[in-house]
Amino acid sequence: MFVGYVVVMAGMIGFYPVVADHPWLGTAWQVAIGWSAAAVTVLGVLRYRPPGRAAWLFFAAGVFLNTTGIPVATLIEQLQGPTYPSIADALWLALYPCLVAGMLVVQRRHRIGGNWTATLDSATITAGLALLSWVYVIRPSVHDASLTLVGHVVVASYPIGDVVVLAMTTRLLIRGGWRLPALRAIVGAMGLLLVGDILWVIWSQAGFEVTGLAESGMSMIFLTVFATIGSAALHPSMRQLGEPLDTGSGMQVRPTLLVALTVAALVGPVVLTTQALSGKVTDAFAIAASSTVLFLLVVTRLAGLVRHIEAQSRQLRELARTDALTGLSNRRDWTTHLPHATELARRSGEPMTVVMIDLDHFKRFNDEFGHPAGDRLLKSAAAAWQEQIRAVDKLARYGGEEFILLLPGAPLGEAVETVERLRAVTPLGQTFSAGAAEWTGEETSDELVARADRALYAAKHGGRNRTEVAESEVAGSAVTARS
Repeated sequence: MFVGYVVVMAGMIGFYPVVADHPWLGTAWQVAIGWSAAAVTVLGVLRYRPPGRAAWLFFAAGVFLNTTGIPVATLIEQLQGPTYPSIADALWLALYPCLVAGMLVVQRRHRIGGNWTATLDSATITAGLALLSWVYVIRPSVHDASLTLVGHVVVASYPIGDVVVLAMTTRLLIRGGWRLPALRAIVGAMGLLLVGDILWVIWSQAGFEVTGLAESGMSMIFLTVFATIGSAALHPSMRQLGEPLDTGSGMQVRPTLLVALTVAALVGPVVLTTQALSGKVTDAFAIAASSTVLFLLVVTRLAGLVRHIEAQSRQLRELARTDALTGLSNRRDWTTHLPHATELARRSGEPMTVVMIDLDHFKRFNDEFGHPAGDRLLKSAAAAWQEQIRAVDKLARYGGEEFILLLPGAPLGEAVETVERLRAVTPLGQTFSAGAAEWTGEETSDELVARADRALYAAKHGGRNRTEVAESEVAGSAVTARS
């Protein structure tokens, strides 16, 4: 159905210039394309039943109302001659709030309503386009003496509608909208609508009468907008349009986005330079206001990027010093922390003990129950031991099934008591061997760990499931057994 609809619409739009010269035949041709686009949009909703179907119904309503304005305008022209503005303009303008409402539904479904980075980026791009719209479309129409007050409002409403639609579309694109074919089609339709409105304004303000082939070409642009929305509704990916997107943090600035932001930021200086070279700066206030808004938006975005980088830096530092499996400090963090603890003990004169802990027969446990079970043992043991130590103590995973414990202010006897508490809560009926060494007050942190490691080695060779205490080497004894 999707391919068939695209082929039929392409043929009808391509054939339109042939019938365009006949007022009612050309009108009927446009109505057939527009109303069929609205109808197939509703059909797509009924067929795929997407979440957030209200968005598609808003799109269908906008296309239907805008298309209805075509026969109304033809009728008014036949009865009263060219009339501007007319009730047809109200129908044509109804497209914009319908599109905006639909995009709001999509953004809410995609859960990007609170994403401030997308809002800032889209606001930056929109601010640049808003300045261009004011300088080249809205302000000239305001000073057009041939228009009534209602006429001024209507003329200004078209570019304002374009700017709002662009803001909504840009916000969605920034958050990953290109991944869905249906959404790409909707975005393409929005872009064509913007192009058509810009061309119409440029030709009108240049004094060209939009008739004949030019009028047919303009109409074909808007007809393509309708057909594109209809084709999007018939594509299977339209179902995903209402599903949440994994949009990430939103802090990444892709090259295309960077170019768009740069162009938007340069709009003010370029417009000012153009008017200065012409010898008449007529929009100084608007340029200053736009440039101020852009500056504040860019500074706010930059501040957000700095905060994001700082948060990532903190997260990376935490990851670098944390064991991924157990959540304990890792060996890198331990080797950084121990020298500081040693220096504090040196200054305070308090005792400090280091304990090396190694789970007994861990390889056999892995072979018997599997590596996932071994991982669970390490994780649960670390959690159980962590609950038995003081806040000032530091337990780290030293490597494999080996752990190391720092007990500031604790002499050997207190350290051994702590180790026995850990032994009592070791999960799954497992045991461990431990080697404890109290700092002598003179040795380096590496020498202290080496003594604890030798004590652990002695505990392993002494039968396991025991604690060995390393005496000071100055006293002439390497280890003393503690059961």
